[in-house]
Amino acid sequence: MKMPLTVPPKHGHPSMLYSKVETDLDKLDAHIAFLGIPYGHPYSFEDVTNNDQPSAPTAVRQATERAVRSLERYDFDVGGTLYDGKPIKVADCGDVPGNLWDHKDHFARAETAVRKILAAGALPIVIGGDHAIPIPVLRAYEGRGPITLVQIDAHIDWREDVGGVREGLSSPIRRASEMSHIDKIFQIGIRAQGSARTEEVEAALAYGSNIITAYELHDVGMDAVLARIPDGGNYYLTIDADGMDPAAMPAVAGPAPGGVTFHQARKLIHGLVKKGRVVGMDIVEITPRLDVNRISCITAGRLVVNLIGAAVRAGYFDARRAKP
Repeated sequence: MKMPLTVPPKHGHPSMLYSKVETDLDKLDAHIAFLGIPYGHPYSFEDVTNNDQPSAPTAVRQATERAVRSLERYDFDVGGTLYDGKPIKVADCGDVPGNLWDHKDHFARAETAVRKILAAGALPIVIGGDHAIPIPVLRAYEGRGPITLVQIDAHIDWREDVGGVREGLSSPIRRASEMSHIDKIFQIGIRAQGSARTEEVEAALAYGSNIITAYELHDVGMDAVLARIPDGGNYYLTIDADGMDPAAMPAVAGPAPGGVTFHQARKLIHGLVKKGRVVGMDIVEITPRLDVNRISCITAGRLVVNLIGAAVRAGYFDARRAKP
């Protein structure tokens, strides 16, 4: 059975931030496109049956009315209404359905979906799913480099494989480092323990990755971190929910104290928009059943709002600037 490229969002809010739903990506006409990619490449059957992260795209959509009460209201994070009175076209492209029998199939369809979004000249904003999601997303940017990859995470995600699986949630940054269109890598908020062993840390440093621990970030501040990121680049931002402090995103499988604060993440987003061009963003690893008063999903929505509001005010969508 041939799987569709995407399917409409699930119940409740019909779309992210009240946007129109468009699942025919060959007809996509948008400046900004939301895409849910619920499924990665699991390491075991238990990862499928016990994992609530595939419901995150729906859960984040359901928090829309708390992320943005309505589009005409003044937003102090961005200094006015979200779209600043401009005719910004925003679409929710639905979710890439999973294929239990062939994980490479939904990865391939996720890549195709992002390629179509980019071909339409839209900015992709992706909600996962686990942290394997950026692998097919970043593949879609082939030929659009060089891209500086900026990661918020507690973990460096540099495993060659886990149990023979090379495209799982512990490997996205290593897979990205192998893509010719990915240039510099900045990994922000790293702390505690994850899947990395000494050899993975050494491999990341040998590549030239800039590993910025949460403790360095808190000591020097986000402005100092931004100063290390070259100006005038194309930036892709991947946010693992466990990279954020649990006070801002408690709904994670592996919480670790001392993470990136919402204020710091917001400053990073606005700083990258001012430096050059943010060509895409994903937020992954939210586990909705572990959430507290929906704060993780609301935080995700607010980070998306800050990217959109900053990009609108930076003129990203004025007169259809050159495609990223």
